[in-house]
Amino acid sequence: MCYDAAIITNSPPWLLASYPEGNLFQLTQEEIQILLAREGREKLFLQGITLAGTKCLLIRDNLYTEGNNTMDLRTKGQSRGSQAVTVVQIESVYLVVMGQKGTEGGPLNLKAFEMAGYIKEIRFGDVCVCVCVCVCVCV
Repeated sequence: MCYDAAIITNSPPWLLASYPEGNLFQLTQEEIQILLAREGREKLFLQGITLAGTKCLLIRDNLYTEGNNTMDLRTKGQSRGSQAVTVVQIESVYLVVMGQKGTEGGPLNLKAFEMAGYIKEIRFGDVCVCVCVCVCVCV
């Protein structure tokens, strides 16, 4: 179901952990800042967003909606087809999960939400745990 995963933070915009065999390790500070900015989010629907150099369309933005805290995107313009992407807020960090080709956004969103619950339980304080979560999500 999962092709790639990363854990990012907004203060400062930083990649904390990523799946070692994926592409999200290439997320830039600028991409993270745009993705997580609270101001001007309506522009993301019109302009899209780039994640690790891959252009994405914003499908649904509830990232800062209490109780939901998720965002759904889809990659575009790739030879291997589009992929669903889900971002879940977990207090001060965010889990980014990219699905395999053919994976629908709904099941990917559910998987990311479940992993976010696990991260909350362990209090995400250890970067090693974050890396393990990224690997587990993608297995």
